[in-house]
Amino acid sequence: MDEELRSLTERLRREAGEGAFSGYDRFVTTEDLDELAGVLTEPGQPLWARELAAFRLGVAGDRRAFESLVLLLNHRDPPRCASAAHALARLGDPRTARAAAALATNELRVAYALHPVRLLAELRAPESVPALITTLQRRLRPHDPYRRVALACVDGLGTLADARARPVLNEALAHPALAEAAVRALARIPKQRR
Repeated sequence: MDEELRSLTERLRREAGEGAFSGYDRFVTTEDLDELAGVLTEPGQPLWARELAAFRLGVAGDRRAFESLVLLLNHRDPPRCASAAHALARLGDPRTARAAAALATNELRVAYALHPVRLLAELRAPESVPALITTLQRRLRPHDPYRRVALACVDGLGTLADARARPVLNEALAHPALAEAAVRALARIPKQRR
């Protein structure tokens, strides 16, 4: 069992509680992907069961988990977002980057954009750099309360090392909370030849 699955199952075991129906242990150990997919569509399933099933399907590369994982990526609970991002990064669904970009750039949900931003950097998809630039530009407004999102954008743009990010990273240098990370990110972008 990998560390991400171990962390997820410990959290969900606590959430399921002692009175949970006997399916908990089965969902953790089953190799039957159809059974896990059924959890996503059966009415009345608790959130912990849906999350566990979606995670297991996602890391197995089963695209039936996509919609559930995207919903969890946009959840108000950061551990759910983190586990969904982990599974989506391994799912291999071509829709993932587009969904993560839409979540990262949605100003109405910016409080929940941290994990979509990190996922975009991990995916290295064509949508990643434009979405991170857009999100970071919006975070550079005076008194913006979402510094963790801004910092994740700076770090992600450094990871992607795309020259298109140079202007917004230069702007980030003027923000004390971002300046050090922006210097590191800019250092990773290859110098343009003249």
